[in-house]
Amino acid sequence: MASGGSICTEVIESNSIVSDYDSTAEGNCASVKTSIVLGGKHGIYSNNGVYELLECPVCANLMYPPIHQVDFGVKSAFEVGLGCLCPNGHTLCSNCKNRVRNCCPTCRYDLGNIRCLALEKVAESLELPCRYQNLGCHDVFPYYSKLKHEQHCRFRPYNCPYAGSECSVTGDIPTLVAHLKDDHKVDMHDGCTFNHRYVKSNPHEVENATWMLTVFNCFGRQFCLHFEAFQLGMALVYMAFLRFMGDDDESKKFSYSLEVGANGRKLIWQGIPRSIRDSHKKVRDSQDGLIIQRNMALYFSGGDRQELKLRVTGRIWKEE
Repeated sequence: MASGGSICTEVIESNSIVSDYDSTAEGNCASVKTSIVLGGKHGIYSNNGVYELLECPVCANLMYPPIHQVDFGVKSAFEVGLGCLCPNGHTLCSNCKNRVRNCCPTCRYDLGNIRCLALEKVAESLELPCRYQNLGCHDVFPYYSKLKHEQHCRFRPYNCPYAGSECSVTGDIPTLVAHLKDDHKVDMHDGCTFNHRYVKSNPHEVENATWMLTVFNCFGRQFCLHFEAFQLGMALVYMAFLRFMGDDDESKKFSYSLEVGANGRKLIWQGIPRSIRDSHKKVRDSQDGLIIQRNMALYFSGGDRQELKLRVTGRIWKEE
């Protein structure tokens, strides 16, 4: 949870939970083959160590052709990840070339401007496993196709969905669920319906505040409920939205609704939960959720409008 800012209180009243509780949050708050699978070949690849020639000794990432040397003092015209070669044949990716001041980290020779076509041909002949093999992807790919696959691999790790702090933790869904519970102290609930009450004693101090995240276990999957206040143009608004802990194609199998109201009036939102592949900020900035203007939120709070008391109810269901 981020430090500083004002304290906000969230009272959770889930239909599937007997007791109520209070929680607070703060404002501003990573060769033998068989049949083709998903564009790659499924099976065991031959590891004869050749691919290690294409590993950058500094960052350990693979280099991609054209593999060039670049004269000292001349800015590389090639994209990040392209390789450089010293006169003794030692390789180095272009991204790391600037870090070592155009000097080979192995033998200390200056990097020249010779193109290594032989090494490019070696790369062209290789087939390598996905970097997320240990997370469940068992496909192998031609050297040039591997990087593109990894950018969209369904086994690539997810970023931590917690909002209100900069968290660098990544992992699969079970890892992140445990991380949210143990490290962020996020509340976990079973059930597909919920009834939350968000309270703030001074709503005029809630700007950019984020209430504590809540995770729901529903249909054997996990959903993250967010509620926060932020500036939208010149107006301060409150927003509630749901994110799905999984990929986008799976999130579209579910729908959810949110409702807030009082005094005979209500606002209702119905939508599809966004995958946590989309960042919290991206979902919020797209306004893909229940948005409540400050005046309306204070009206729903009743009384003298000096205290925010919003009750948000919701439901998650699976589309047939």
